[in-house]
Amino acid sequence: MHPLNVFAITVGVVVAAKTIAWLLQLRTRNAGIVDAIWAWSLGGLALIYAGLGTAPATTRVVLALMGGTWGIRLGTHLWRRNWGQPEDFRYAKFRREWGAQADRNMFWFFQFQNVFTLMLSVAAFMPIAYRPSDAPIAAIVLAIALWFTSVIGEGVADAQMAAFRGDPANKGRVCDRGLWRYSRHPNYFFECLHWIAYLPLALAPGGVSWSWIVLFAPLVMAFLLMRLSGVPLLEAEMMKRKPGYADYVRSTSALIPWFPK
Repeated sequence: MHPLNVFAITVGVVVAAKTIAWLLQLRTRNAGIVDAIWAWSLGGLALIYAGLGTAPATTRVVLALMGGTWGIRLGTHLWRRNWGQPEDFRYAKFRREWGAQADRNMFWFFQFQNVFTLMLSVAAFMPIAYRPSDAPIAAIVLAIALWFTSVIGEGVADAQMAAFRGDPANKGRVCDRGLWRYSRHPNYFFECLHWIAYLPLALAPGGVSWSWIVLFAPLVMAFLLMRLSGVPLLEAEMMKRKPGYADYVRSTSALIPWFPK
């Protein structure tokens, strides 16, 4: 199928997914569930590109497994973390500020997120799905190695934080154990690495002439996490909530794991 037709399908999918998320938050008053639906829907776009693209079968199967498995893992983790819990402080803050217009604004805010969802899917998935030839074995092995490291690393970071929060003795304390000793946001680091994993498949010899757009995928994700919705809001809140967080910031790398100062 032509890339523009596939893109039109993905637009419809993400708009529908975020509309469902909005309807769910109307009932639960917990907008945080949109994070899980974001991951599931973005993973679903990898399956759509893999299923409707024109690349040889091996490359499209690798794309489907990488994008689809990532989406299932992250989406399920976020759903379990947010479902039935108090609303994430970022969405709760928006709800307070928007007042009577909160439901309307939340709908459009959810839909605005689709801009970045579509940017990520076009940059990471489309150049791979439309390769004229299979990616070389070396590129596939490198891509899978990066993907495996990123998904396992993010899963370990998430599990370590969940275990820390689950211990009542840690209430009000800063998690500086495991991967969190070496990075303030190891989960974000491995999330960025996940989007780098698509580069070998897209940029390997034999790809499309516009394969360079894959470079935007990790850049977009790094911008979202480090400059827009991730680190700035989260760390500002942690500074207010946890007395030791300022010391943690001074001694610990923001993103790339490294030894504490």
